[in-house]
Amino acid sequence: MSTEPSGRAELPLPKGVSVQVSGRTLTATGPLGQVVRPFPGDVLLLRTDSGKLTLELGLPSGRKQSRALLQTWLAHLRNIAGGLTVGVEARLKVVAAHFPMKVSVKGDELVIENFLGEKYPRTTRLVRGTTAKVDGEFVVVEGHDVEEVGQSAAAIERTTRIRDYDPRVFQDGIYLVERAHLKEAS
Repeated sequence: MSTEPSGRAELPLPKGVSVQVSGRTLTATGPLGQVVRPFPGDVLLLRTDSGKLTLELGLPSGRKQSRALLQTWLAHLRNIAGGLTVGVEARLKVVAAHFPMKVSVKGDELVIENFLGEKYPRTTRLVRGTTAKVDGEFVVVEGHDVEEVGQSAAAIERTTRIRDYDPRVFQDGIYLVERAHLKEAS
């Protein structure tokens, strides 16, 4: 990866990943799937040639905000390309101090039974393109898109939000311990 002060940045694409821009939509395809994301086509110009991705800024390049936008999109593209080749994962920890919780995955839903002694199970639907598995006291969410994996992890954490008890005493729940990251980067 190289960044020049002129408002250009280059990113080498991993083998098997192709990127296309159609209007304001970025489509990246790789061995693990496809990611479609809105792209600011009027501000940034994206070109691919000989295995490299070149981002060119359509704003004055000396400004701090222009450089920030360029670096942000470079990070997005790095995450997209990495997720399509090695995958993405997030880890959550099951904490059950008062009542033993039973956490299981049924299809595209995560089911939490006996949360704070409740009669009915709490369920959350995983974002399409992600999977979850229960590994002892951890829940591992996997997929090929960083944003989808992060949204699934947030939905799981939100499902065990405590409403009618003092959260200083009742600290039961499922909590995020490792954010969504590329699998090899851990």
